[in-house]
Amino acid sequence: MKNIIIGQSGGPTAVINSSVAGAYKKAKELGVNKVYGMVYGIEGFLGENIIDLDEYLNTDENIKLLKRTPSAFLGSCRYKLPKYEDAPEVYANIFTILDKYDIDAFLYIGGNDSMDTIKMLSDYAKDNNKKQVFIGIPKTIDNDLPITDHCPGYGSAAKYIATSLKEIIRDNASFGIKKPTVCIVEIMGRHAGWLTAAAALAQDDTCEGVDAIYLPEIPFDIDKFTKKIEKLAQEKKSIVIAISEGIQNAEGKFICELATERKVDAFGHKQLSGSAATLASIIANKTGLKTRAVELSTLQRAAAHLASLTDIEEAETVGAKAVEAANDGKTGMMVIMEREKDKKYSINYSLYDIHSIANVEKKVPREWICTKHNRLKTPYLSYVRPLIQGELYPIFKDGVPSHLIRK
Repeated sequence: MKNIIIGQSGGPTAVINSSVAGAYKKAKELGVNKVYGMVYGIEGFLGENIIDLDEYLNTDENIKLLKRTPSAFLGSCRYKLPKYEDAPEVYANIFTILDKYDIDAFLYIGGNDSMDTIKMLSDYAKDNNKKQVFIGIPKTIDNDLPITDHCPGYGSAAKYIATSLKEIIRDNASFGIKKPTVCIVEIMGRHAGWLTAAAALAQDDTCEGVDAIYLPEIPFDIDKFTKKIEKLAQEKKSIVIAISEGIQNAEGKFICELATERKVDAFGHKQLSGSAATLASIIANKTGLKTRAVELSTLQRAAAHLASLTDIEEAETVGAKAVEAANDGKTGMMVIMEREKDKKYSINYSLYDIHSIANVEKKVPREWICTKHNRLKTPYLSYVRPLIQGELYPIFKDGVPSHLIRK
């Protein structure tokens, strides 16, 4: 390969930049001349917003700093690539730019929608005898890409969620007032509850854990929820509940929509938030209990200071494996992780056809969810614990973490 280009797309994570670092290092090891970065993903690429990563990553110190930098160093986007039949000029522009920079491989780090971009570009290249190859690099805190055991970004988000909930539980229990305080914590997750499931990790020998966990995989019943809160209030002074932002009632209406209608993004996804505030208001009105709503929002995906070392190393590896795949002439594939069974935690890396991955959403297995007590079962805990192990501490300057910033 002469030159390659890499981009980042969708919601950032605490470790997405480690995949850039892994791809860059492997490309240089293989003798690639130029490693380009597309600024703001495919949307920026279409405007020829391209940088040479040698300018930023030609020292070990900068690579170390990049791995400790949260969010998307290259910039991200939520751009939906149109179908070739609807906009052939868009594809002509993409391949004109690729040829202009003599780019042989296009690597894209992202989730479900980003893998759709890889699928469409690789299909177009195959149908039109183009030389370029296209490889997907998994990334999403939502952990909802199929086939792969898990997704880079999830372990760090789970670590942050568990840690934050332990701290919230201690805070909520500190006042000892006569009336119980109900704290409802809203965690990201539209249709898949992987992130909220991580609330189960807050329970250990130093913390009683949350009182209930509600995932979008199970229809949400407000009446049952209210009765559960009332029962808990008779037994406890502090109540902490974890909910997914995307919990829906039996009719399929998002709970946050009970307060206001939601706008949609470029992919037609409703912009969700406010489920905790909606429920806190309902509980306060129905029971008279003191309530508060906490929305973790972007904090759960930007907390590089609490990233999982396992997650960082795996994110770096999938970036390197993508470059190896491209160098071998593979295309229309995504790097996946396969967990070895019946052994100490170990991951094997391989490739999988992008057509089986793009636009497919993996949810938390129903058999891992205890609907009677609104908790996660042991198989989930066994699955997630290895993903949150280890730390990579920030490089501090004047008391705060340093980051690598694009000029």
